[in-house]
Amino acid sequence: MTCQKTGHNFTKIAFKPLYTNLFNIVLLSIFLSLGSGKLYSQDITKKKTVISSNRQIDSTKKSVNQNKTPVLIVEKETDTIKIDSIKPKKAFLDGKVRYKAEQYAKIDQKKKIITLYDKAELYYQDVELKSGIIVMDYEKNEVYAGRIKDSTGAFTQYPNFKQGANVIEPDSIRFNFKSKKALIWNSRSEQGEFKIKAALTKKENDSVYFLKGARFTTSKDVDNPEYYFQTNKVKFIPGKKVVTGLTNMVIANVPTPIALPFAFFPMSKETSISGLILPSYNDSNNRGFSLQNLGYYFALSDNYDLTVLGDYYTNGSYGLRFESSYAKRYNYRGNLNIRFENLITSERGYPDYLKQNIYNIQWSHSKDSKASPNSSFSASVNLGSSKYFKQSINQVNIGSNLNNTLSSSVSYSKTFTSVPQVRMSLTATHSQNTQTEEINMTLPTLQLSVDRIYPFVGKDGVKKGFFKNINLQYNLNGRNSIVTTDSLFFKPQMFRDAKVGFQHSIPLSTNFKLFKYFSASTSMNYEEIWYTKTIERSYDVDQSKVVDKTINGFDAFRTYSFSSSVGTTIYGTFNFGNDKKIKSIRHVMRPSVSYGYTPSFEKYYDTYSADATGTMIKQYSRFESGIYGAPGLNNSNTLGFDLSNTFEAKVTDKDSTKVEPKKIMLLNNLNLSTSYNLDADGVTSLAFSPIRVSGGTTLLDNKMNVNFGATLDPYAIDNSGNRINVFNIDNGGSLFRMTSSNMTLNYSISSKGKDDTKKDKNVQSQRNGGREDDLFGTNTDLGDSRRSQFEDEEEEEGEDKISEFFNSKLPWDMTFAYSLTYGNNNRENQIIGNSIMISANADITPKWKAGVSTGYDFVQKGVTFTQLRFERDLLSWRMDFNWSPMGENANWGFFIGIKSGVLSDIKWDKRSTINR
Repeated sequence: MTCQKTGHNFTKIAFKPLYTNLFNIVLLSIFLSLGSGKLYSQDITKKKTVISSNRQIDSTKKSVNQNKTPVLIVEKETDTIKIDSIKPKKAFLDGKVRYKAEQYAKIDQKKKIITLYDKAELYYQDVELKSGIIVMDYEKNEVYAGRIKDSTGAFTQYPNFKQGANVIEPDSIRFNFKSKKALIWNSRSEQGEFKIKAALTKKENDSVYFLKGARFTTSKDVDNPEYYFQTNKVKFIPGKKVVTGLTNMVIANVPTPIALPFAFFPMSKETSISGLILPSYNDSNNRGFSLQNLGYYFALSDNYDLTVLGDYYTNGSYGLRFESSYAKRYNYRGNLNIRFENLITSERGYPDYLKQNIYNIQWSHSKDSKASPNSSFSASVNLGSSKYFKQSINQVNIGSNLNNTLSSSVSYSKTFTSVPQVRMSLTATHSQNTQTEEINMTLPTLQLSVDRIYPFVGKDGVKKGFFKNINLQYNLNGRNSIVTTDSLFFKPQMFRDAKVGFQHSIPLSTNFKLFKYFSASTSMNYEEIWYTKTIERSYDVDQSKVVDKTINGFDAFRTYSFSSSVGTTIYGTFNFGNDKKIKSIRHVMRPSVSYGYTPSFEKYYDTYSADATGTMIKQYSRFESGIYGAPGLNNSNTLGFDLSNTFEAKVTDKDSTKVEPKKIMLLNNLNLSTSYNLDADGVTSLAFSPIRVSGGTTLLDNKMNVNFGATLDPYAIDNSGNRINVFNIDNGGSLFRMTSSNMTLNYSISSKGKDDTKKDKNVQSQRNGGREDDLFGTNTDLGDSRRSQFEDEEEEEGEDKISEFFNSKLPWDMTFAYSLTYGNNNRENQIIGNSIMISANADITPKWKAGVSTGYDFVQKGVTFTQLRFERDLLSWRMDFNWSPMGENANWGFFIGIKSGVLSDIKWDKRSTINR
C-alpha cells in the first residue's frame, strides 16, 4: 500500500482594474475576528442587477458585498448587464468553527494556523475532534491532531475523531476538510462486532478507507487481544464490507497456520444478513463419516428469515431442517421448524440393515392482544414421528427423549360485541403417546357461548335475591375426533374413522344468601347431543362373537339434570400471647354440601343377545361409541361433601426494626372430598365413595414446594381385590384403608436469593415437549453451538465479579425434586415409585462454569439420567464440554469457537454419536 499526500488546488484571482489597500484591510479584519475564538464563513451572494439602457454607468465604480469582498463588474453597451466572469474569492472556511483548549489557544495570523493545546476540542461541520494537541491550517483547510506527554513522559490524550457515525481513535491524524481525505496513524475503530486497529490508514473519502498493517478482532481489548487477524492490505467501507489481502490468524500473539489469500467480511448495519453456514465434521460407528449443519441463512426481510440446514453421512443417511422466525411489532410473532431425516443403519444385504424416515414439525405463534382486542390466534404445535427424538442423528435433546407425550394446539377465538355478547372459538388439538404411538386429534373443536341473560332483573340492574339472580346461558360444543396411530397418520383411513358430535347445553342457575352466613346456589341443565354415527350391536354366529355395526346418519338424545350446593366460610384464631414467638394461628375452613340428581334415560337403550342361544340378553345404547358418551341408564342421586382448609401464623419478625409481626403460611390448602350415593343398593354399587385428601405448602422461605395426596377407602375388599359392602373397620382393619398416596418436593435456590427471577432455560426443550428446568439435562442444539449451556450472567459495570480470594460473587443455582408414590389398592402395600433428581450449576471461578444433572431411583435401584457440563469463558471465545457417561443415551460433546456471530464459522465441534 502506498501513501499519498493530500492534494490541494488553489484558484488565483487577479484584480487588474484596482490596486488599493481595501483587500488587505478586509483580510486583516477576518484574522482579527479569528482571534475572538470563533470563525465564520459565508458564501458570496451573486447579485444580478438590471440597468436601464438610458442610464449612464460609471466604469470605475466597484460593488462590495456583505463580507466586503471586492467584486469587479464590467460594463457592456447592452440593455442588460451580465455578471463578471471573474469569480469572487470565498472565505477560507465553509462553516462555523468552535474550539477550546485548557492551556492555550494560539492564532498565528501570518501562517494562518490555530494551535490548541491540552484537552483541545474542535467542532467544524460534521467533524468532532478531541485531542491533546490540535493544529489547524485554515488556509489549506487542514487539521492535525496528536497525543501529548504527561509529567512522567507517557503519552496521553489520544485523538478522538468523529465524523457522522464513524469514530476513530488514532495516535495522530491529518485531515483535509475540503477533500475529506485523511492520513491516520495507529487508528482504532469499531464497526459492528469488529474492532479494527491499523498502523496507517488513508481515508479516501467518506465511504472508503485503505489500511496498512491492520489487525481486526472481536475482542474487547483491541490493543492486547487474545486473538486477531493480521493483514497488510485492507479496503474498508464502513457499514458495508471489509476486503483484505493475505490474512493470517494470530492467537495469543502467536501466528497460526490458518491463513487465507484474501478475505471478505460483511459489515451491514442490518441486524442480520444472508450467508453460508459452514458444517461440522463428525463420525459414527454405524453410519460413517458425516458433515452436519451445512446450510444457508436467508435474511429475507425485517419481519422473517429462513435457515436451511442439512446433514450427510457416508452410508447414505441424510437430514434436512428448515427453521424460520417471523415477527411484526405490536401484531404477532412466531417460529416454524420442519425436520426430516432419512436414516440408514448398517449396509444393504446385512441382517441388521434398516432404512426409515422420521420427521418433526414445530410451530409456535402468538398474537398481540392490542392488535385486535376482540379476536386472537395462537399456535403451539409439536408433532411428527413418535421415535424422532430417540432416533434423531442430529438433535441431542435428552429432555425431549425422556418425554412420552407430544402435544399441539392451534386456536382462534372471536368475541362478537352484540347484546348479549357471543364468544366463538375454533381449536385443533393433537396428543401423541411416543410409547404406544397412539394419536388423538380434534380437527377441530368448535365452542360457542352466549353471555348470561338475567330475565328478571329490573331497570336498576341490581342482581340481588333468588329471582333477580336467575340466569340462563347457551353453550355449543362441536368436535371432530380422530384416534389413529403413527402408521396411519394423515392417511385416508384416519379420516374415515373420525367421530363427529355436537353438544348443546342450556344451564339455568341462580345464587343467593341463606340465613345470612351461607351462600347457596342451584341450577338445572338441559343437554342435547347430536351424532352423525351410531352403532347396532348383535351376535354374529359366523364369527361367534358380539359385533358392532356402524350406522351412518343423524341421531340425537336429550338429557337433563339438577344440582344445588350450600357453603360457608368459618374463621378461627388461636392467640398465644404477644410475648411468644408464635403470636397466633389463623384457621380458615370452607365447608360445602352439594346435591345432584340425574334421572335414568332407559328409553335410549336397546337389547341384544350376548350368546348364540339368545338366552343371555343385555342392554346397550346405540350412542355408546359417541365422543360425548351415552345417556345414563341408572339414576344418579348423590350427596357430596367438600372441605378446604388454610392455616396461617403470625410470628415475631427477625428484623427487630419492624413492629408488626410477620405472616407465614403453614398450609396453603388441605382439602377433603367425598360423596354418598342415595340410590346405592349395597351390592352393585356402594354408598360411600373413597375420601380424597390433598394438600400443599411452602417451606424454607417459600423456596420449597411440598404437595401430598392420599385416597382413603372406608370399605373392605375380598380375596379377589373387589370392594364389598363391609366397612373396613368391621373387617378387622382400620377406619379407612389407604389405597394410594403420593408426595412431591420441589426446591429451587440460587445466589440471587429472593430476587431470583424465573430462568428462561431450555427453550427449545420446552418446544420439543421436554422440561423447563435442567433436571433432565440441558438442550444441546447443534445448529447454534455458540449459545451457552448455562444462564447468561450480566456483570454489573464498575463492579468486580471477584474482589478477594474468599469474598467472591460467583453465581450458582440448584434445583431439587423428590417423588414418592405408595400403592395399596389390592393389599400390595408397597412403594411404587421413589426417586430423587438434582441439578446444580455454579461458577467455579469467574471464567469457569460447571453443572450436573443426576438422580437415583430407589425402586429400580439405579442412577437415573446423568449429565456433566463444563464451560470456559475465553473472552472472545467459548469452550464447553458435556458428558452423559451412562445409559442408552451415553454421549459426549466438545466445542470451542468464537462467540461473535460474524465469525461463528471459526470453531471446532466434536461430538459422539448415540448408537440407536
